[in-house]
Amino acid sequence: MRKLLLLSLALSSPLAFAGPECTKADKAEWQDQAKFQEDLKAQGYEIKKFKVTGGNCYEIYGWDKDKRKVEIYFDPVSGKAVKEEIED
Repeated sequence: MRKLLLLSLALSSPLAFAGPECTKADKAEWQDQAKFQEDLKAQGYEIKKFKVTGGNCYEIYGWDKDKRKVEIYFDPVSGKAVKEEIED
């Protein structure tokens, strides 16, 4: 029972699912969300879901130009990928 409680607490902790911290810059410095998505689409990405994370990242779920499933966290100021997961 005790192990189940510890597992439950660990899984419900926000740190258990924490993504990267992308920037501490003021949101006034961030790239426009719509323009950022359009630029990704022009690079061949198909975006299924776009969101702003608690770690101040732009995160996309979708497919790259090679039709591989991706989850990518971007720095909203520089536009550079901070973390990415690609399924072949």
